Amino acid sequence: MSRTTERSRARSPRVRALYRWLFVLPALLYMLAFFGYPLVRNVLMSFQEFTPRTYFTGEAPFNGLENWRAVFDDPLLKDAFWQTMVFTVGSLVGQFTLGMALAVFFSRRFRLSGPVRAVLLLPWLVPMVVSAVVWRRIMDEDHGVLNSFLETVGLSSDGVPWLSSPSVALLSVILVNVWIGIPFNMVILYGGLQEIPEELYEAAALDGAGPWRTFWRITLPMLRPVVTVVLVLGFMSTVKILDLVLALTGGGPADSTQTLGTLTYQLSFLRLDFGQGAVVGNILIVISAVFAVLYLRANRADQGSGR
Repeated sequence: MSRTTERSRARSPRVRALYRWLFVLPALLYMLAFFGYPLVRNVLMSFQEFTPRTYFTGEAPFNGLENWRAVFDDPLLKDAFWQTMVFTVGSLVGQFTLGMALAVFFSRRFRLSGPVRAVLLLPWLVPMVVSAVVWRRIMDEDHGVLNSFLETVGLSSDGVPWLSSPSVALLSVILVNVWIGIPFNMVILYGGLQEIPEELYEAAALDGAGPWRTFWRITLPMLRPVVTVVLVLGFMSTVKILDLVLALTGGGPADSTQTLGTLTYQLSFLRLDFGQGAVVGNILIVISAVFAVLYLRANRADQGSGR
């Protein structure tokens, strides 16, 4: 009887480990099928001559680094990369700054704060293509509401070419994306503000700290884990945006709003060179993976300091 008990005790860790893997197995299979396989297929495609003919013949001959060489020799890649960085950084700064301001504002509870917050969530809930179409009408140079308003208040007489000028179009796309992303930042940061103990603010008030000093010394340090999540997730969702730019400018005028996402679309579905499109897609994957690793390391550091 004792030997049987000892054997069951020896096997119990193995059995428990098996049960853990059985519970995790469905999620692993899902990840491999819907994330792992497309990722591997995209990497392989970047080393193949993958054209529309491939869908009929099934032949995609290996062409080595030819796709990569062609993409990196294209001057449009450099422009698209820098415009992607400007678009991403500009969007994150605007979304985070205004989202933080609104989160701090609504943390002071007042009448109708709930309904007002609900209204401010609408840009986030509306599909991005719908928002882009609406803003395209608003920013129309000849008949847009925005230019009509500027002319009425005397700030512009000729109308601003928001979406038709290479020097203004990228700024216009950034402004629209900031408008769309503010609610996400506001909601996440507002939730983080609710977790800060009220006693800290009371102690700061007794020490004579003003609003700005309280914000920089208490609010922002306590929000560091939440800020990390907001910025990293915001970066990973913004750097690959496609539908907003396509609906607003289509990457123009004169490729002034061309990003890595729109370049992938152009190579794959307009030039029908899926191999080169896969190359740009892999570049986006690498960029996102780098920031995902940075997020995990920052999150681990925050957990370690919290202990």
